[in-house]
Amino acid sequence: MILDDELKEQLAEYIDLLENDILIKASVGSDELSEDTTALVEELAAMSPKIKVENATLLRTPSFSINRIGEDTGVIFSGLPLGHEFNSLILAMLQVSGRPPKIDDKTIEAIKNLKGTYNFETYMSLTCHNCPDVVQALNIISILNPNVTNVTIDGESFYDELDEKNIMAVPAVYLNGEFFGLGRMTLEEILAKLSSAPTGADLNDKEPYDVLVVGGGPAGASAAIYSARKGIRTGIIVERFGGQVLDTLGIENLIGVKYTEGPKLGANLEEHVKDYDVDIINLQRSKNIIKKDLFEVELENGAILKSKTVIISTGAKWRNVGVPGEQEFKNKGVTYCPHCDGPLFKGKEVAVIGGGNSGIEAAIDLAGIANHVTVFEFMPELKADSVLLNRLNSLTNVTVLKNVQTKEFTGTSKIDGITYVVRDTNEVKHIDVDGIFVQIGLVPNTEWLNDTVEKNKLGEIVIDNHGATNIPGIFAAGDCTDSPYKQIIISMGTGATAALSAFDYLIRN
Repeated sequence: MILDDELKEQLAEYIDLLENDILIKASVGSDELSEDTTALVEELAAMSPKIKVENATLLRTPSFSINRIGEDTGVIFSGLPLGHEFNSLILAMLQVSGRPPKIDDKTIEAIKNLKGTYNFETYMSLTCHNCPDVVQALNIISILNPNVTNVTIDGESFYDELDEKNIMAVPAVYLNGEFFGLGRMTLEEILAKLSSAPTGADLNDKEPYDVLVVGGGPAGASAAIYSARKGIRTGIIVERFGGQVLDTLGIENLIGVKYTEGPKLGANLEEHVKDYDVDIINLQRSKNIIKKDLFEVELENGAILKSKTVIISTGAKWRNVGVPGEQEFKNKGVTYCPHCDGPLFKGKEVAVIGGGNSGIEAAIDLAGIANHVTVFEFMPELKADSVLLNRLNSLTNVTVLKNVQTKEFTGTSKIDGITYVVRDTNEVKHIDVDGIFVQIGLVPNTEWLNDTVEKNKLGEIVIDNHGATNIPGIFAAGDCTDSPYKQIIISMGTGATAALSAFDYLIRN
């Protein structure tokens, strides 16, 4: 039995929402994974008379496709879509049955108008919380356009393909046999890439805003909502809703919400902002701010947006080690997400850079997957909480190197090792590894501002207790500021503070 009774009970509510009959075509063999695949599709079929199953021959075994009766949709799962991909499976079944996806009419039209043939292969891992967004977006495109197919491939089940294509990070997407993209991509981003969408020069024609928010994470979403609730003209520039939250798996400290996950919270932020009269400038990055009669925010695509006030909430990104080889081998063995990419290093030698909570959590997780884990810590002692250190010390396949400085990541076409210095002796050493997971904190996304506003030595925007910067009319919120604690709930609060302060500035000036 693949689905336990509790999961079946939850699943039954969704199965009841099937609009029309669907046909699952299964390509299976006699191996254990094929037996599990057969069990899964049979258990699904037993839950509704609208689900039919028949044998078929697909490119990979085990695989199964989800189709309308008499019509192939091109939605295929190779391997067992459990873990984070189970939702992708359920959504595919509902949408193939005729239940419309939750996207706007303009996006549906853009999908249907795609010309040409698009055969996608999406490599994922079942522990990757970024992968479902890509899988579900490509499945929607496949369901709505008969010239598109998407095969979702569990990398752990088809490891030989990972080696053949040298895939060391997921989600990895191939189109018509050629590399298409790596990492989280939204439906809008994929469509823009497929259709060579215009750069948005027409953004120059937008009327000036009262408040223009730059950044769509928790702070930016909060600022946009609070501004819109004041009835003033509000815009928000978003590269992708959720920001750094999207790379967070479990969230248990958002008060009033016992547990959620980053991608879900990111989607909730977007949905909440869309409930208000906020002009969303999506898939755009800001390049500069200039003060003239109004503030002018220049985008990387050349467009200029004008506003009476600006709230900067561009968040933070993973901190780089800053050694030779790091950039060259990024996604070729150097990665920043143990949840997403950890399963790709099953049985291999890996390293974790960083001895704080995130680093030690990564080491503990990877110890159950990799052959051996080596932790590198610059300071003489680890900085993680004692409960994590106790768990780490109980593991037999983890080595901790303290008081060491990473000098170089080495390799040819991919990572093969780390050179480091023992700080108290200056002895240079080297170990062979197949993967490196960097977990040394965050840096603010403020380099694009140059000297527009005051920043501290860490690059964080200096603000007062009203969220105001040293430039009247420019406010800032969240992890890009010198707020001492980088927490989701604090970012939301500072976003609200900045919005209320911007409103107060407007009525006084």
